[in-house]
Amino acid sequence: MADIVCNTRNLWGGLTGVQRYTHEILHRTGDLVDTLAPTKAKSGIPGHFWEQGTLPFQVGRRLLWSPSNTGPLVVPYQVVTLHDVVPFDVPGTLNRKFMLWYKFLQPKLLNRINGIITVSNFTRERLLLRIPRVEDKISVVHNGVDERFKPNSLDDINAAVTSLGLPSRSYVLSVGSLEPRKNVRRLLEAWELVVDRLPQEIWLILAGGRGVGRVFASVDTGRLPPRVHLTGHVPDELLPGLMSGAIAFVYPSYYEGFGLPPLEAMACGTATLTGDRACLPEIVGEGALKVDPFCVEAIADGVLRLVEDEDLRATLSKLGQRQAAMYSWSKAASETMLVLQKYL
Repeated sequence: MADIVCNTRNLWGGLTGVQRYTHEILHRTGDLVDTLAPTKAKSGIPGHFWEQGTLPFQVGRRLLWSPSNTGPLVVPYQVVTLHDVVPFDVPGTLNRKFMLWYKFLQPKLLNRINGIITVSNFTRERLLLRIPRVEDKISVVHNGVDERFKPNSLDDINAAVTSLGLPSRSYVLSVGSLEPRKNVRRLLEAWELVVDRLPQEIWLILAGGRGVGRVFASVDTGRLPPRVHLTGHVPDELLPGLMSGAIAFVYPSYYEGFGLPPLEAMACGTATLTGDRACLPEIVGEGALKVDPFCVEAIADGVLRLVEDEDLRATLSKLGQRQAAMYSWSKAASETMLVLQKYL
């Protein structure tokens, strides 16, 4: 039995950024970390009841690592990974009950436990504005990029295009759950401004499912402009090919704790546009074109520049791959284990 145990309740959900983070770290820790999860899927309120009521008895005297923003209040011998402070910074993007629960839980939990991991300096600074007394507990460990995300072969690109039934092989891509802070509404408004100025074969592909209703506030994409295709959820194995085949990758989110999709697109060699807010400038560096995510015209201009300027795309492709190479899950796992072992 390992001295460290991971709370893997979050792995019962679909594969989102937090689930990917948990999988990638655990995959590299071997037998140094055990796992504990409900015996059957428990989401929403039943999941929180398991976490607060059942999990503490199963942990025993071991160090608990909770990798998904929350953990049991009665276990002070614990390290929590905090991916963002959305409930405090942009509460309107969340379901009201979910937001109120986290506003109640997180300050009490983070004040009690041994250690906190944040996935960016941005999240660390935002947390300290809310709970300054936890400064000495915080360690910043950036996420990584899987080795699969690299410029893919034409066969892999064609396989993704065919499997997803895309209407064209010439496309601008955006990947992410359809939730308010991903800024899909403004992206669609920007696309409507430029679609008539682009070649007829170029489409906007929106890849990703709708955000979970119990977590996120609803987002209405409204009337779709011409040449927009929604894929729904994309299987993980198709993402590298889908990203590699895009003319450009667009991610105008206005709030992220880390921002994994643009970094993965950059690793695939795809010229990328992001918002210039929150953690994104820290993570993408000079490897992406950054615009004001609240300005539809700025997003539209950025999309047009990337489609029309081949030299700009080539420059961003090189800079993006160089920036993405700075992040690896092996490094993230190693640094995470150093934090956990610090508290053993």
